[in-house]
Amino acid sequence: MAEEEFRSGFVPIVGRPNVGKSTLLNRLIGQKVAIISPKPQTTWWRILGIKTRPDAQIIFVDTPGIHRARENFNIHMVREARESMKDGDVIVHLIEATDPSAPGDDEIREDLRKRETPVLLAINKIDLLKDRGEVEEIASHCQQRFPYAGVFPISALLGDGLEELEEAIVSYLPQGPPYYPEDMITDQTERALAAEIIREKIFHLTRQEVPYSCAVVIEEFKDNPQKDLVYIRAIINVERESQKGIVIGKGGRMLKEIGSAARRELEEMLGKKVYLELWVRVQEDWRKKDPVLRDFGLIR
Repeated sequence: MAEEEFRSGFVPIVGRPNVGKSTLLNRLIGQKVAIISPKPQTTWWRILGIKTRPDAQIIFVDTPGIHRARENFNIHMVREARESMKDGDVIVHLIEATDPSAPGDDEIREDLRKRETPVLLAINKIDLLKDRGEVEEIASHCQQRFPYAGVFPISALLGDGLEELEEAIVSYLPQGPPYYPEDMITDQTERALAAEIIREKIFHLTRQEVPYSCAVVIEEFKDNPQKDLVYIRAIINVERESQKGIVIGKGGRMLKEIGSAARRELEEMLGKKVYLELWVRVQEDWRKKDPVLRDFGLIR
């Protein structure tokens, strides 16, 4: 294909917490590049997912859920999501079919009105609707609130409607060469992915406030080609001694379960054996302290 016909650009996926942004990103890329959990606010920073086709390169930007943030770290998260909109060539606004009138979506639309970027509405979780006929009513309701360039009912979980959404995205991308090599699918390093996989297991295996109080920092990441082994040492930082006890668990059982689940996925991702060493450390109120957040690599 002639270079002048090739299209490329950045596509932020924005929405409230827990509407399925990371699930959509993984499905569009065809590979897991963002962690997911049933809990809201699992995504803490922007993540690039890169899809290269013969005619286009789409750089999807998974963003933290936009919400009314009060804590310092959450304020940084929401700011990151809003900043990502500035660089978008096309924006996908993701909402839930089961909650299409959430006030948070109107707040996001107010942000979108400040941009001249085309915005596509993706109505997610249509598989949960008892009557698929509701989709037209939801689409009409949303179009009255914002002049979307297109509306697409989808199920990120099942993959329904994603081909149509992707084609619409490509049609709005500017012409230009690819930004990244064609075999690159994310901007995250293996080290960063390892930290995220460990954090995902904490989200799945612990409850209430505990997963939100855990920041994972990779202290060592050593590849030993001779032994076909990767050694990873990670620190799980918590805010309270009580949280440390929960993450470690009785007789170390919880920490062992987190480590085993993370190691299995890391071995699958890296294609070799992984020796994973986990430690838990108390770093009081780390979410409120910018210097600590910078040390952890959570803010710039």
